[in-house]
Amino acid sequence: WPGSGTARADAAAGARMALQWCASCHVVNGGAPSATIPQGPPAFRLIAGYMNPDQMRAFLSRPHGAMPDLALTRAEINDLIDYIVTLK
Repeated sequence: WPGSGTARADAAAGARMALQWCASCHVVNGGAPSATIPQGPPAFRLIAGYMNPDQMRAFLSRPHGAMPDLALTRAEINDLIDYIVTLK
C-alpha cells in the first residue's frame, strides 16, 4: 500500500499485540476469541477483506464504540494494520 504509512510496519509485532490486546474479543488468527461476546466484533480476517489500511488507520486512530481506548501509538497502529493485511 504505497503512501499508506505502513512502510516500516512490523507484522510480527502487530501479531503479538493482537494476541495480547485484541484476542479477548476478536478472532485474530483463525482461533476462537477468549471471551464470549454476543454478536461479537468481526474477526481480523474479515476486517482485512473489507477495510483497506487507510480505513483501518482512521478507525484505530480515534475512540470507537464499546472497544477499550488503548491509546495506540502510530507505530503500534501501523504494526497492527500490517498484521491484519497479512490475513487476506
